[in-house]
Amino acid sequence: MSVIAGVVLAGGLSTRMGGQDKCLLKLDGHSLLQHSINRLTPQVDLIAVNSNSDAVEYPNTGLPIVPDSFKGFAGPLAGVLSGMEWAAEKGADYIATVAADTPFFPENLVQVMCDSLKDQSGEIAIAETPAEDAKFYNHPTFGLWPVALRDDLRQALEQGMRKVIQWAKPHGVAKATFSSDPFDPFFNVNRPEDFEKAQAFLKEYKL
Repeated sequence: MSVIAGVVLAGGLSTRMGGQDKCLLKLDGHSLLQHSINRLTPQVDLIAVNSNSDAVEYPNTGLPIVPDSFKGFAGPLAGVLSGMEWAAEKGADYIATVAADTPFFPENLVQVMCDSLKDQSGEIAIAETPAEDAKFYNHPTFGLWPVALRDDLRQALEQGMRKVIQWAKPHGVAKATFSSDPFDPFFNVNRPEDFEKAQAFLKEYKL
């Protein structure tokens, strides 16, 4: 049986939230970061937070804080790489990544991604939800990644790769499909109006 480590990606710059650390915004008494931790923890064997912040709230989670090992802000792929390297040291086979600003992602996320790898070809699983015209939205920060690809990813980053799907596609991507009813579970809090919407979702759907 594969060992799966969870990694909460919290390394964004929060520029659309006025520069404040959006992961620490309180929603229903808990930070967005803690919501993500609470949702992911039951789904994995061990868990860490990828962050470059020096805010005390991060170590206060009681979890390992894994900063980017690739220097310079390289986006989500740098967090995936750091998570892979941390997980490899812990003996894990895969990492499951989630974004720290997405408080309502599915509680069966990891299981569905595992099933998609079994049912489809590909080394990597990435979440998707339906869009208009029978298309789908990719959610590339929500993925299942074999730690064996960590050297390949570091090399790609050194060569200037920054787009998650562009790096993942040659390795084969299995699609983990989730419903958008009553709303897209990968809705993320980027702007102040998104935070207000998240509060409305909590009240309306009793999440």
